[in-house]
Amino acid sequence: MSHVYGKFVWFEHLSGDTDAARKFYDELFGWHTEAVPMGEPEPYPLIMNGSEGIGGFRVAPPGAPAMWMPYLSVRDVHVAHAAALAAGGNSLMPPTRFGQVGEGATLADPTGAVFAVWTSAQGDRPDVQPTPMGDWIWNELMSPDEKKALAFYEGVFGYIHDTMDMGPQGTYYLLKTGEVMRAGLMHAPMPDTPPLWVPYVAVPDCDATAAKARTLGAQVIVEPTDIPNVGRFATLLDPQGACIAFMKPFD
Repeated sequence: MSHVYGKFVWFEHLSGDTDAARKFYDELFGWHTEAVPMGEPEPYPLIMNGSEGIGGFRVAPPGAPAMWMPYLSVRDVHVAHAAALAAGGNSLMPPTRFGQVGEGATLADPTGAVFAVWTSAQGDRPDVQPTPMGDWIWNELMSPDEKKALAFYEGVFGYIHDTMDMGPQGTYYLLKTGEVMRAGLMHAPMPDTPPLWVPYVAVPDCDATAAKARTLGAQVIVEPTDIPNVGRFATLLDPQGACIAFMKPFD
C-alpha cells in the first residue's frame, strides 16, 4: 500500500439529484455507477471508469450549489485540517473516520473554494501515463484572489509552482510536487465566477463530447479550444449546475 501525497485522488459530485447526475455522466463519459455499502443508511454511489473506482455521487447540503469536490491526499488529516485553519481556511466538516475506507475533512480555502483532505486506508492510485480515457487528467482552481490561494496551498500542502503567461488572462500557476504537475490555479475568468475547483476528464474527442453534452442538457460555457502543446478542452455546466471540463490530450 502506498500514498501519493499532494495528488488529487478522488472527486465527488454533490447535487440535489444524484440519480439525474449519474445518468448524465454515465452517458457522457461511459462511466457506470455501483452501489457500495459504506456503513451508512444508503449505499455509496461509486463512479467506475471501466474497472477503476474514480469518484462518487453525494447529496449536497440543503441550499448548497451543485459542484465537483476534489479530495487531496495528505499524510495526516488532523494535521492538514489544523494547518489549513491556521492559514485562513474554514472547516466545513472536521476530521471524520469513514469506516475501513479512510479519514477525511472538508474545507474552504481562504478565497472560498471547497475541497477535502483525505488519507485512504487502502492507499492511493498511482500516477499513470498516459491518462486512461474517462479518468481525471487535471484539476484547476478558479479564484478571485489567485495569489492568496497560491500562498495557502503552498504554505499548507507544500506545493511549489511554475508559471505560464496567459496574456490578458494573467498568470497561470502550475502546482507541483517535485517535478509532477498536480493542478492549475488561475484568476476567475469572469467577475461572477465563484471560487471553485474544476476537474478535467480525458476524452478521445473533445468536440464530439461537447456536442453530446448539449444533447444531454448541459451548457457548454467554454467551447472546444486548443491549448498549445497540451490538448483540446472544453468546459460545461451539467444539468444540475456543476462545472466540469474535459480534454483530448495531444499526442
